[in-house]
Formats: sequence, C-alpha cells, structure tokens
Amino acid sequence: MLTRWGASLDPDAVLPEYPRPQLVRDSYLNLNGRWEYAITAGEAPAAYDGEIVVPFSPESPLSGVNRQLQPGETLWYRRTLTPPPGFLTGRPLLHFGAVDQSCRVLLNGVEVGTHTGGYLPFTCDLGEALRDGENELVVAVRDPSDTGWHARGKQKLRRGGIWYTAQSGIWQTVWLECVPEPYVARLTLTPLPGDACVEVTVHSSGAGEAGVEIRADGEIVATATVQAGSPARLPVPGARLWSPEDPFLYDVTVRLGEDRVDGYFGMRSFSVGADASGVPRLLLNGAPYFHAGILDQGYWPDGLYTPPSDEAMVYDIATMKRLGFTMLRKHIKIEPMRWYYHCDRLGMIVWQDIVNGGGRHHPLVVTAPALVPLRLPDRLHRWFGRGDAEGRRHFESELRESIEHLRNVVSIAVWVPFNEGWGQFDAARIAAEVAAFDPTRSVDHASGWHDQGAGDMRSLHVYFRRFRAPRRRDARVLVLSEYGGYGLRVGGHTFGDAAFGYRRYDTAAALGEAFARLHAEEIAPAIAAGLSATVYTQLSDVEDELNGLLTYDRQVLKLPEERIRAVNALLRLNPPGEPIA
Repeated sequence: MLTRWGASLDPDAVLPEYPRPQLVRDSYLNLNGRWEYAITAGEAPAAYDGEIVVPFSPESPLSGVNRQLQPGETLWYRRTLTPPPGFLTGRPLLHFGAVDQSCRVLLNGVEVGTHTGGYLPFTCDLGEALRDGENELVVAVRDPSDTGWHARGKQKLRRGGIWYTAQSGIWQTVWLECVPEPYVARLTLTPLPGDACVEVTVHSSGAGEAGVEIRADGEIVATATVQAGSPARLPVPGARLWSPEDPFLYDVTVRLGEDRVDGYFGMRSFSVGADASGVPRLLLNGAPYFHAGILDQGYWPDGLYTPPSDEAMVYDIATMKRLGFTMLRKHIKIEPMRWYYHCDRLGMIVWQDIVNGGGRHHPLVVTAPALVPLRLPDRLHRWFGRGDAEGRRHFESELRESIEHLRNVVSIAVWVPFNEGWGQFDAARIAAEVAAFDPTRSVDHASGWHDQGAGDMRSLHVYFRRFRAPRRRDARVLVLSEYGGYGLRVGGHTFGDAAFGYRRYDTAAALGEAFARLHAEEIAPAIAAGLSATVYTQLSDVEDELNGLLTYDRQVLKLPEERIRAVNALLRLNPPGEPIA
C-alpha cells in the first residue's frame, strides 16, 4: 500500500530538507538515497544483496527490500562518499537521525563510531578518516526487536492487533557537515514569559564567547554576548506569546568564532493550576486551556516509521488542526525533528510519549486493566517486564537523552514516561526526576492504568465502558488520555483482511452518529467536572487497526469535516485563556 507521497518518491531526492531546524548551518551534504545492502548471519558480506533506499527500513516498501531483519542477523549498508570540491573546510561530522537498534559505522575500513538506541540521533567525528575524493562508508546494524529489553515502541516480529510490523536499520536522515573549531554543539532555549525573557545556553566544543541575536518578523529585538556553557537571560519585551491560535516563533542566530547557527523559539509556558472555580486545569501561558487531542502513532504503510516526505508530515498535522484538534499525543515514538518543527510553526500542542522497552508483557498487567479495575505497585519489576536491572538503567538514560533531545521543541507540553504498564517501573520516582530535569512541562507518569498517585495528571483510558468523570480525590488534573477507537473499514484502503477496533461500524453514517453521541453525552459534560484534556484514538488506521479518522494511506477521511469540527467545538466552548468552568 502506497501513499500519494510514496507513489511519487524520487529515490535520488529523499527527504532533502535540512533535518535539524533549530540548529541550521550552511554546511550540509544529504546522504539519503541509494545505498547497497546485505543481510548476513553476522560476518561482513563477500557481496552485497542489492540496493536499498535510505532512510527507509528494509521492512518497508519504499526501501525496495521488503525483508524482515531477524535477531542475530546483521544488516550492512554501503555507499561511496565523495565530498564536493571545497566542502572539506573544517571538522567533518557525520550525523544519523536514528538507527534501530545498535550499529557500527566504518569509513574506509576505520571504525568512526558506534551507537545503541533506535530513536535518538548520534554523530560520528570522521576526522582524518575522511579524505578528498572517493570514500567507502559502511554501517552495520543489529536489532533484537521485541526479543530484548531495548526501547522498541509498538514494533513486534509477530505483528497483529495493536502491535505493528517491526522495522530496523537507518530510518531517519543521514547527513554530513563541516564545522570550524570551536563550534556550537547545541543550544538550550528556555522561554520565560513571566520574566519577559528567554534563557539561552550555547553548548560548544570549546570555551569562548558567542554572539546571540533574536529577531521577530525580521526585526532585531535583542542581542547579547554570552559565555559558552553558561546560561544567559535575554530580555524579550512585549513578547508575543505562542499558542495554537497564534503560533508565533522568534528567530535566533548564534555566532561562535567562525561558526554560525540559526534556530528559533516560542514564548510560551505550560503548567497546571486551578481555574476560577478551583478545579485543577492544564494552563497555557498561565490560563486554563483545554487540550483536544488525538492519538498519533506515526506509522506509514509505505515507510513504516519514516514519513515518505516532508509534505506527508505536514498533511497529518495540518489536517488534524483543520478538524479542530489542538493536540497530538505522539504515541510511543520519537519523530524526526522536522515533524516537531511543523507542530511548532502550525500551532499544534504535543504530548510526547517516551518509547517503552522491557521484557515480555504480562497480560494481567497490560491487558486486564482495560476490562477490570486493577492497579498494581510498579515496584513489582518482574511483573512489569522490568526484572533486568541493566534494562532499567538503560531506559532511564534514554529517558533523559530523549528529553534533552526534544527540550527546545516549542509545542511539547507534556512528557509521558509510561503507557498502560508497558515496561513501567518506579513511575512515581521517575515522574519526580522528569519534573526536576525539565520543570517547564507537565508529567503524565502512567497513562492509562497502574496509577502510582504521582505526576501532574490522573490519566484514564476508557474504551469498553461509559465515561463519567470520577469524583475528585486528589489535586491532579483529570485527563482522558485514550478513548474512542471506533472502527470503520473503507474498501480499497486497508492494509489486509484483519480488522481491529474497540467498536466497529459498517457505514460512515453510523460511525458519525456514534462519534457525535459519544462526545455530546459523555465527554463534553465532563469538562465542568474537571476533565481538562482528551486523546481520541486515533489519527489514522495502522495495519490491522481500522479505528483512524483517516485511512492508513491517508486517502479517505471517514467522517465529514464539518461533523468532526462541530464535535471538537463542544470541547472548546470557552474562549482561549478564559476559565473553563
């Protein structure tokens, strides 16, 4: 099954956009496109099997391979790398957006880097291994998928139901840049609208002073010279606040020696507090704001984890915004940075799930609570698939890396460390540590069930019973972080014959009536009782799941736009910034 973007894909111009919008340089050589590949039992291949289109995983149709990498096998990539004339003017850095799961990188037979973690970027300093003229670049990848405890999301070797095709290998953009010395390694941009300023930290490869310039619509609003490695506050008087209704972004330029990088930030604050009636609410810029959200899995029928194009990413976000949603819950996946950039500039709030791992899921822990009230203490590590101490340590390390990686994203309002008990452990402690590590956002510590009484939210999943707002028993914000899941098969637009959904309907008319009735009778009335956010399941069909508002190929919207907008209007009757109750 192809999307329209996949059908028109040019293998020689795959995802050509600069992949890191908040740290942009002129030096940029995109290495996406045609590589050679081989799959072996581990040894280096004597010959390669054929061609693969990077950055699509070999399991995806757009890769041209359509083959599942198995645990114990090694996926080999090879291509020549010939820097254009004049490109090698500094320190060469090779960047990988994401490689699933563990890899070694070799240039001209010299190992220049290794990495483990399928969802986070990494960089290899090529140093003297890169020469003028032709070079041989080889990447060797191994992926245990769901047979190990590493982060894997919803991938499963035996896919079906709510578990999807396992994918592996390079699945985000690969690119080369040359930097001077010293250079800007990254920026930390923390908006502080209450203090009318932004805090800027320039992280660099060496000591020195950096010049910072902030612009609004091209006009300079602040400049400063700051010490690399030390936070500095720059005033932003009369700041224009970011919101879904006005997603205004400020431009930033940083100069350090001969290095120059460009980025952006938005002036906004996310927090929790009471409305005029004393009901706990989610706050945007200090005022109650209802998050009308939808679950976004980030899977594509032709690219799996990898969107077929930048335009495809924008389509999902812009369509949901047009339908009246103000939030996407990014479910058990970390997207390419351009996806977050589009949420920032289009004005779509994001709840970011941390990618789960751990051992085999026990049905009593992850499935039974959907049907019967059950709350287990998550110190029972083995019950939650977290008996391996090394796996727990690795998860916490990747949790911190994930937050640091996404810290500058304007639209992220909430971190979600655990979902439905999948690899959950010590959630109360972890929620406190997340809040301390990033005090600018809220924490939904255990989405769905096995609530440990921590975090900022009481987070419910309701699929098989009528939803009624529970009586308030704690000071946390009440959120319905998954619900709905109403399914409809649209002929000619399905992944296969299997069908999974929490309730199934035979016609669009029947689905529309049920969708409207659910919100009018159960969801909207609960807002006055404290409900402050909703996450409808889901944005699109995914493989066997037929409960998306869009079909998997993004060709058909199952309900009339006006009906979905009218339902979402029920959830947003309060003017932005005004008390809900």
